[in-house]
Amino acid sequence: MSLINTNETMSLIRKELADAINQQIGSEFSAKLQYLNIAAYFDAEDLPQLAAFFYQQAQDEEMHAMKFLHYMIDAGGVVAIPAILKPEFSFDSAETAVQLALQSEIRVTGQINALMDLAIEQKDHIAQDFLRWFVTEQLEEVSTMKTLLNTTRRAGDNLLWVEDYLTHNPLGLAAEQANTTAV
Repeated sequence: MSLINTNETMSLIRKELADAINQQIGSEFSAKLQYLNIAAYFDAEDLPQLAAFFYQQAQDEEMHAMKFLHYMIDAGGVVAIPAILKPEFSFDSAETAVQLALQSEIRVTGQINALMDLAIEQKDHIAQDFLRWFVTEQLEEVSTMKTLLNTTRRAGDNLLWVEDYLTHNPLGLAAEQANTTAV
């Protein structure tokens, strides 16, 4: 990839990909706010394990947004975070809240795949290398939310079963540890 000259600075990222990454930064911050609302819902219902799980998910989404932001700066792109939509804050049930989280992760997976497609199309090998981590991360995120949704459905109205499950099986921890040791 050749360097792109933008306003007297050299950039390693093309405008189209930079714009798409800025949109992704907004999506990651939007996911953070959504997870905070879900966490608050569970916290208000006195379900501390579910609340803690979603508070952690919110922190993870912020970390993802910051990874994208720092990549843009390192690659010489212009950071322009878009406005984000107001997240859902009212849920009919625990299942509804977790289903929303799963749908969000599936949507984000599509967004990450689209970013990778664009990086491949532009032959931007640096961006492809950067995005590989997110591709792998999305597999864990979708799998984790699917497991949580299935567990929530099995528990029915007795969410204490989900609380107990999360106490003994911290979701995402095994995959997170595998990613850490693989690096």
